[in-house]
Amino acid sequence: MVLRWLLFVLFICCLLVYSSSAIKTVFKNPWIYYIFVFVNLMVIGNFILHIVLFRDKGLVSPYFMYSFGLFIMIIVFQFLVISFLFVEDLVRLPQWVYHLFTKGFKSSFEYSPQRREFISKLALLIASVPVGALFLGMLRGKYNYRVIKHKLSFDNLPPSFDGFKIVHISDFHCGSFDNKEKVKYGIEMINDQRPDLILFSGDMVNNMAKEILPWKDIISSLNAPFGKFAVLGNHDYGDYVPWESEAKKKENMNHLLSYLNDMGFQVLLNESKPLKNDKDEIALIGVENWGAGGFKKNGDFDKASANLDESMFKILLSHDPSHWQQKIIEHPVHVDLTLSGHTHGMQFGIEIPGWIKWSPAKYRYKYWAGIYKEKNQFINVNRGFGFLAYPGRVGIYPEISLLELHSQKSA
Repeated sequence: MVLRWLLFVLFICCLLVYSSSAIKTVFKNPWIYYIFVFVNLMVIGNFILHIVLFRDKGLVSPYFMYSFGLFIMIIVFQFLVISFLFVEDLVRLPQWVYHLFTKGFKSSFEYSPQRREFISKLALLIASVPVGALFLGMLRGKYNYRVIKHKLSFDNLPPSFDGFKIVHISDFHCGSFDNKEKVKYGIEMINDQRPDLILFSGDMVNNMAKEILPWKDIISSLNAPFGKFAVLGNHDYGDYVPWESEAKKKENMNHLLSYLNDMGFQVLLNESKPLKNDKDEIALIGVENWGAGGFKKNGDFDKASANLDESMFKILLSHDPSHWQQKIIEHPVHVDLTLSGHTHGMQFGIEIPGWIKWSPAKYRYKYWAGIYKEKNQFINVNRGFGFLAYPGRVGIYPEISLLELHSQKSA
């Protein structure tokens, strides 16, 4: 473990030495170079300190995440600067080799300092753009709540549910929040939509149930006449914490379920719940987390959907969209609408409605944000209300999904 940390620090320091040469080339004042190196070393040291102090305690505090966010900023900056310098050095290398074999080692090799200065200026300028975006994402992006509205039509939606409004929210990650006024504003935005039903698709916490406590009263103010329902996400189980015993881990889960209940959520654990409106009825199904790869696979859709009438309109709450992709689309029990989260849209990307929708999340998840339709089944993948690890959002902002259901028969 010590050797790995030493190699990590050595690697980062090598990056710093290489990238800082651009600072030295562009700025003639040596103090600017010294300040640049000092700030980088402080950010690196602070991040390593947080890992050493808290990595075995399961704590993902706002302080840790800010240290991680700053660390990501300097690494992105260094890699971008180095990429320019490295290309320029690759061009210069064959020139040096040619000079060595034609004129000998003792003769001096001159390169164009003007070219090096131009490349360094270009590298610093281009590297500053994404780093500036990451910084603004930390300052403003993480609480820049957006209401995204969708109108969905179904041929089997009961008439009395025509126009039914659902707010779908996901991934609060309460342990990451650091501003009560902003979170309260986001919760008020949800209530302002006047939904008939509020559905939460998992990851209320980062790791521990106690993360909910500072935000419990604010979240409790969510209100909808047909109620509030929730399922568990991968972070809700406490799997990323080295608990003293299984009993402590179970106690944490019991506290989490108790807090959710105190806040007015009915938690669906591989079960279904009928929702009645006048004489009509639809089925709300909730499964525990099921995720592709190494994620927990507690979700049991067969158990949750047992004894449901095939003709019923069905809404499924399932945290991870890979569950819909791998288990639900081809399942003999037809699910009209699935609600998921988990991806966060990777908290980074570019979205311009009607033109471009991109995030690195698309390379990991086929269904990563928004509405998708396969075989007459819809899924909405919520971009998340909170944030995790990087304490910000760039281009992919916290989402409140407002889904308005309509019957094609009444259209």
